Amino acid sequence: MPSLMAILDIAVVVLLAIAGLLFLLLQSWLAATVVRRVVGVPIGWPRSIAVGFVMSAAMGVTVQYLFRAATGQNTNGLNVTAPVAAIFLVLAVGWIFALGVAALVFIEAGFPTGSLPGPAAVFTGWKARRRRARRYSEIISIAVRHGLGSRLRGFGRGDAVERDAKTARALRDALNEAGVTFVKLGQMLSTRRDLLPGVYIRELETLQTKATPEPWESIEAAIAERLGRPLSEVFAEVDTTPLAAASVAQVHPAVLLDGTPVVIKVQRPGALEQVDLDSDIIIRLAAWLNKTTPWGKSLGVHALAKGFAGSLEEELDYTVELENMRSIEHSLNAGSFKVTVPHPHAEISGERLLVMDRLPGLPVGSAGALLTSLPAARRSELAATLLGATLQQIITDGVFHADLHAGNIFISPEGTLGLLDFGAVGRLDPATASALAMMLYAIDKNDAAAATDALVELLDRPEDLDVRKVERELGALLTRFRQGFRAGGSQQMFGLLFGLVIAHRFTVPAQIGAAFRALAAVEGTLLLIDPGMDLVAAARAEGSRLVSAKVTFGSAKDEIEQQLMSLLPMLNRLPRRVNKISEDLEHGRFSMNVRVLAHPADRRYLTGLFQQLVVAVLAGAAVVGAIMLITSNGGPLLTGQVRLYQVFGFALLFGGFVLGMRALMLVFKRDGGG
Repeated sequence: MPSLMAILDIAVVVLLAIAGLLFLLLQSWLAATVVRRVVGVPIGWPRSIAVGFVMSAAMGVTVQYLFRAATGQNTNGLNVTAPVAAIFLVLAVGWIFALGVAALVFIEAGFPTGSLPGPAAVFTGWKARRRRARRYSEIISIAVRHGLGSRLRGFGRGDAVERDAKTARALRDALNEAGVTFVKLGQMLSTRRDLLPGVYIRELETLQTKATPEPWESIEAAIAERLGRPLSEVFAEVDTTPLAAASVAQVHPAVLLDGTPVVIKVQRPGALEQVDLDSDIIIRLAAWLNKTTPWGKSLGVHALAKGFAGSLEEELDYTVELENMRSIEHSLNAGSFKVTVPHPHAEISGERLLVMDRLPGLPVGSAGALLTSLPAARRSELAATLLGATLQQIITDGVFHADLHAGNIFISPEGTLGLLDFGAVGRLDPATASALAMMLYAIDKNDAAAATDALVELLDRPEDLDVRKVERELGALLTRFRQGFRAGGSQQMFGLLFGLVIAHRFTVPAQIGAAFRALAAVEGTLLLIDPGMDLVAAARAEGSRLVSAKVTFGSAKDEIEQQLMSLLPMLNRLPRRVNKISEDLEHGRFSMNVRVLAHPADRRYLTGLFQQLVVAVLAGAAVVGAIMLITSNGGPLLTGQVRLYQVFGFALLFGGFVLGMRALMLVFKRDGGG
């Protein structure tokens, strides 16, 4: 029987403890809810409940102390009557609440909601977090080893130009050492002349993704795994020496069972995991910069990083590259330029494996002896073919190879051209392709006004654009290069054109940037094929021919019919609308409504500003009034030293303090884009 009573006693204690804990949690949740409502902005629940828990504990201690004060149990402390203790309790609870609000405001200001891992993340994902931490330390050590830490903070010897040049070289070397993801990031940034100075662009353009070949044993196992069968069931022969080795993939020559010579592009083991890890780090870093720095938010680094990660994910999916090859192959076969695209073998390809016909010959960058053996007329013809095929892809088809450097263009012993590496392919919608065509046509005709209209149509224009100023500067640029230029001069023209775009705060859409990059990259290859080529004259002639072929009587007729079909519904309603307007004018009923703040964003901004102003004024008035009451010597005494007016003053100060914290939080959230 005693043992049963002991068990019951233990059960009662446990139940009371559980009930007390549940009550404390409920009280903490209630306090957190009230604090979130008072602050007026969404704050994470975990930190709110944690602050509420501390507030509840402090309130419990305060209630016990004031209960002893009201019953005379504080031997050496405060002893007051019950009504005064109740007043003090209300004040104490209010100030505990106010301090909880202040704690949340400062926690939110220092560590915004979402910037720290949640409670679940603390107990899960240890393996991924450990891998991330290891990679973070590797990246930091690479940056420090190349001196990026001090250089990016502005330290270092030499003038500003010299420091920038050294920093750009250090950034290039650090990205090169950090691996393929960061090399690809640098290559992407090298196309964003609207974001980086020219000295950084020039250095980042030299980044390469070459790597030490993976041992054949691991490559063989990777090919067999992706084929789902032994290599001998698909290939009669596979060369174990790679044709090329990059950080992500290796390329091996092979022969199919039917005797067709092919190349196998296989993703290196572990490459995808490494890229995923690095992409995750880049996105996390960009999100942090987007939240904590004004320049990060203004440049949209988070969106930029997500776009980069998405494009890199596509580039690592060889089924996307296979579809790109088919699109470019169809485009070139339908045109008048003889440029070969290797035929892919989809039945034995997949996400991490790509098998395609082998192109005979060498990359243009390694074919110096072959090019020297060709007659000058044949070299000029090849250069014209490559330029024409590039412009045709961009202007006519809207699907183009976006990475036309000398390593991706093959020349055969017979003197024909072929394209490789279709991981980077750009696509333009018909309207954008037409605008780009009209820009080239206007440049050929030296028409600055038409070129300006096409440029404005191509790019995202700022609201305060001075079109006349753009037209004058673009006209001066056209006049400067009207007679052509020496080898390498188109890079200067592209640099000046991008300088004009940046100076007038245009935004360059990603696909337009890819088209400009393709045109700029193909220049180096064209000059390797035909060093004496006049690029301006050739581009103008070919662009004008393609635009003229595009603007034929049949195409114009089709375009007019399409536009008329889209206008028919409006034309059907037009007579009724004109009749109603004329009747309203005749009878004096015609009126116009203009809303100054029609856009919801403008109304939200003004409403938030007004609310912030009202809260700040009320907080200031409450604090001033509280100070006057607290310092007043009037009013009846509640205890030997505390007067009633002082109690009212502390109550009013509580209200002013809470309102001030709310105003401060609104300021933090407004500055942070919340």
